[in-house]
Amino acid sequence: MGTDPATSRLRTPAAQLPQHLLAGGDGVQELPLPLLHGVQQLLGALIPGRLRGCSAALGCVYRLKGRSEAKPLAVCLGRVADVYRYCQVRVPKELLEDLLPGPVTLVMQRSGELNKDLNPFTPLVGIRIPNHAFMQDLAQMFGGPIALTSANLSSQASSLSVEEFQDLWPHLSLVIDGGPIGDSHSPECRLGSTVVDLSVPGKFTIIRPGCALENTTTILQQKYGLLPSQGSCS
Repeated sequence: MGTDPATSRLRTPAAQLPQHLLAGGDGVQELPLPLLHGVQQLLGALIPGRLRGCSAALGCVYRLKGRSEAKPLAVCLGRVADVYRYCQVRVPKELLEDLLPGPVTLVMQRSGELNKDLNPFTPLVGIRIPNHAFMQDLAQMFGGPIALTSANLSSQASSLSVEEFQDLWPHLSLVIDGGPIGDSHSPECRLGSTVVDLSVPGKFTIIRPGCALENTTTILQQKYGLLPSQGSCS
């Protein structure tokens, strides 16, 4: 990895970026998410048959974050239709479309399409489709899932601007600046996505309340009749 990342102000269309990103090998990129800046690793090797570099790429993210490998990474997809390739979906398609794209991470049973080196200690995987055209376009152009995590060291507050994680810059091969995300003085802006487990038919578990808790639970309970499990956060 280089000592200084290339920095872009998000003037470049996603269509022009994949080859540049992939040229960095196992480099880690910072890309804009609509909630919090996220450290991303483009992982074609998450798909069986594209094994080369997968373990190294995942290890790079964990080392950068100071994060335990037992703590799962979510993946970013470009379209709701892609969820069916990487997950065993047990809820109506309309439910997915009501929550995605949006500030929600849906946790479901993973399918055999995801490489076993991703989150090997759990049969589940978290799915994000950010409400951000750049990220959706990039995921679709890449043609596979993008492993993601917030741009901060583990246990530190999530960052709302690229300046807030300058200590990570020397370890990143590319930083894309989409501008500040929310009010840096508002605690709510640092809550991140609402994380909900939909792996059990007819039930849901809130793993992290996040910023969209009320809207998410209203949709799940009132529109689709799902019941909260006993372990659900509130």
